[in-house]
Amino acid sequence: MFNKIYIEKLKSNFSEAIRVISSNKIRTLLTSLGIIFGVAAVITMLAIGNGAEKEILSQLELVGVNNIVITPIPDEKKDNASEDEDDEANTESKRFSKGLDMLDVTSIANNIPSVKTVSPEIILDTYVIKKGRQNPVKLIGVSNEYFATSNIEIESGKNFSIAQSKNALPVCIIGKKIEKKLFTGESAIGKNIKVKDVWLQVIGVIEEKFISDTAQENLGIRDMNQDIYIPIKTFLVRYKDRKIISEKQMDFENGIFVISNGNSQGPKKRIPRGNYHQIDKLIVQVNNSKELNATADVLSRMLKRKHNGMLDFEISIPIQLLKQQQKTKQIFNIVLSIIAGISLLIGGIGIMNIMLASVLERTKEIGIIRAIGATQEDVILQFLTESVLVSIGGGIIGIFLGILASYILEATTGIETILSLNSILLSFFVATLIGLVFGIAPARSAANKSPIEAIRHE
Repeated sequence: MFNKIYIEKLKSNFSEAIRVISSNKIRTLLTSLGIIFGVAAVITMLAIGNGAEKEILSQLELVGVNNIVITPIPDEKKDNASEDEDDEANTESKRFSKGLDMLDVTSIANNIPSVKTVSPEIILDTYVIKKGRQNPVKLIGVSNEYFATSNIEIESGKNFSIAQSKNALPVCIIGKKIEKKLFTGESAIGKNIKVKDVWLQVIGVIEEKFISDTAQENLGIRDMNQDIYIPIKTFLVRYKDRKIISEKQMDFENGIFVISNGNSQGPKKRIPRGNYHQIDKLIVQVNNSKELNATADVLSRMLKRKHNGMLDFEISIPIQLLKQQQKTKQIFNIVLSIIAGISLLIGGIGIMNIMLASVLERTKEIGIIRAIGATQEDVILQFLTESVLVSIGGGIIGIFLGILASYILEATTGIETILSLNSILLSFFVATLIGLVFGIAPARSAANKSPIEAIRHE
């Protein structure tokens, strides 16, 4: 019986709240603007946060948790270098570096205990021929450890065998997009493709992975789905080895290449060496992420010593770059959270002010319902219902606005956003709570009105 009476009271209060809100539509909308924008900001913030977390995890999977990346710096000095360089610069120019090569790979693997695997890469922009047409591709010379180090799964086929790598056999593993382009509707395993001037047998196809433009730009990750991989010895023997000196008559003077004009007394012209490094990238995987910084420091000192004091390489730790990106996005989310919090606070204060004004306007009405038997609890419940409904209405509009803003943000800026049911439910709960908290003061003010005030109001 008690529950039935309570339910009837709720229905009555709800109907009355709808009537009051409907009679002041514009004022109600203006009152709930803070709630609308606050909830929209919460939805958008959580969508950006979810997208950022997914992107960070996917990029982390691509670069590896415990990886250190070493990239060479080619010689790009100009012919017309200034003659007024200081002594330090002149000393530096007289040094000669052999460049990043396979000897460095062996030294790192054998002499640094914290290193788990070392995976070199050589990259060549070339083409694959199919039905008389040339398709541009990147040919990558890699070691057997490359796929495990780079978290790349071989979807079909197998990895290079020891014999294939050791004997420089013409075999390859291709990206999924290459298979789709060259072997539409059929498997590429066991078939032959012509890359530049060499026929290669396909022994594997890697699993397709989505690589965002951001990851490619910030972390130097290629779209591996369009690459062709061969054993690194196959690359050096059958394609290109920068360690092999050309037949041109070359001399060394002060540690740099010069072209001799046949007269030892004549002038000698300095030319840039270009990319003299044998390998284009070196991924060093350590046993423990705690050893990353220490290992990177040891690598730097070791390679600089082996390269005759020349700092012609760059060492980076991808996980640190990712953490920096994550920190930047967290700062953005904090700013958005502050904006959302301020909007919700303003929305709550707006609801409280309008409800207090409504109490003054409805003094006569309150006095009459108190005179005919309504208790203070009934009045409080009535005004709280109105406050919560205004807040919930604003919250629902804010949810739709936040969803729309998330899609627009992703379409216009490229920032990945992921909406979740939890964020929507959280926003709805916050909107309800705002209406309840900021409706208490007006509800108590209304409940304190006595029936006598109705007569005074007349």
